[in-house]
Amino acid sequence: MTISEKSAYLKGLMDGLKLNTESDEGKMIAAIVDLLGDVTKRVTDIEETTIAISDELDEIEEDLDAIEDYILDDEDDYDFSDDDDALDWDDDEDELDGEGPEEGFDFGDENSTIYEVECACGEIIDFDEEVLEKGSIVCPNCGETLEFSLEDEE
Repeated sequence: MTISEKSAYLKGLMDGLKLNTESDEGKMIAAIVDLLGDVTKRVTDIEETTIAISDELDEIEEDLDAIEDYILDDEDDYDFSDDDDALDWDDDEDELDGEGPEEGFDFGDENSTIYEVECACGEIIDFDEEVLEKGSIVCPNCGETLEFSLEDEE
């Protein structure tokens, strides 16, 4: 018998006994039965919430396990041996020469587009949409101002 069923049984028992709810004892028993009904509702709500939270935590745990598996699988694709100065890809189609991105360059949000322009001095400059919207950028090598136009962009 669940707690809700027990509470309903006590309420029915009280009604079936036809207790005088005007007497002191009857008032007290009626108040206790009402209190038990309220406690039963609260406990039932807490149990349902706990089950829902537990289900959500299980889903989060599964997602984290999948992410961990993905990350660990990615690490298996690289050879991180101490004997080599450079990182080697396990795949034959791609090679990594050990040189990373230019130091100090922030790639920003992964969803943003990175543009590239070559200055007359030969310097290649990377920039994002914010710089593109400004309309110009100064070459860090020679100091020349490069201007952009968004009119031809669709």
